[in-house]
Amino acid sequence: MSELINKHKSVYIFPSLLTTGGMFFGFYAIMAALGGNYEHSAQAILAAGVFDGLDGRVARAMNATSAFGKEYDSLADFLSFGIAPAVLVYLWALEPFHRLGWAAAFLYAVCGALRLARFNVQQHVIQDERVSKRYFQGLPIPAAAGVVSALVLFYQELGIGSTSGEVVGLWRWLPLFLTFTLGILMVSTIRFRSMKDFYYHRKRPFLTLVGVVIFIAVLTIHMASTLFVMSGAYLLSALHSHREYLQLLAEGKEVEEDEVEDLSV
Repeated sequence: MSELINKHKSVYIFPSLLTTGGMFFGFYAIMAALGGNYEHSAQAILAAGVFDGLDGRVARAMNATSAFGKEYDSLADFLSFGIAPAVLVYLWALEPFHRLGWAAAFLYAVCGALRLARFNVQQHVIQDERVSKRYFQGLPIPAAAGVVSALVLFYQELGIGSTSGEVVGLWRWLPLFLTFTLGILMVSTIRFRSMKDFYYHRKRPFLTLVGVVIFIAVLTIHMASTLFVMSGAYLLSALHSHREYLQLLAEGKEVEEDEVEDLSV
């Protein structure tokens, strides 16, 4: 009996350890940014994203999902993808803007918290299978953090900025604009593809696997450039995905989250 209990506990502990690993990289990203090592900070945020993608899938695969795990994961996400990118982008590029840069970094962090809170509420309230899992309402906070990290690495690879790593000249306006934009996109109602149908593609799994292998190969050659292009493409894809969602909604194939919430009251 005791062996069964220990085994049951270990199932729940393992996904939480993955979440803790992601939180470690988020904390390291903050420490690296404070030390002026912006490249390592960006890489740590990307590593946190890998752990964030693993913990939920492992928990579902092991049938070890729990309310505690969801809340813990949300707190870890805020540290790794809310606070860490805000600190990184402020110290790296926004500090010369003084109050404007401080406001941009703060807006990013607050919008990230609001995005997570809204997502958690929707997950607790909406238990209707009619709501599509293919779309996110607003830009997911890990994706926003990925865009910040990709921008930092892209600048570093091209040698844009001063010798100490900070961005100077006209190039510094892009991080400022992007920080404001990411914050607004996170709390917007624009639909972004969740890519879950890509992960679980059953019609052509072999072609999906080949595509993943090609992506990894290109990533190893020019990681910074590839990530930057992909992050930009994902942001621009919202123009298509939001229109696609509205079209499905008009055809009655999708259900708005707000409508389900109203029905449940």
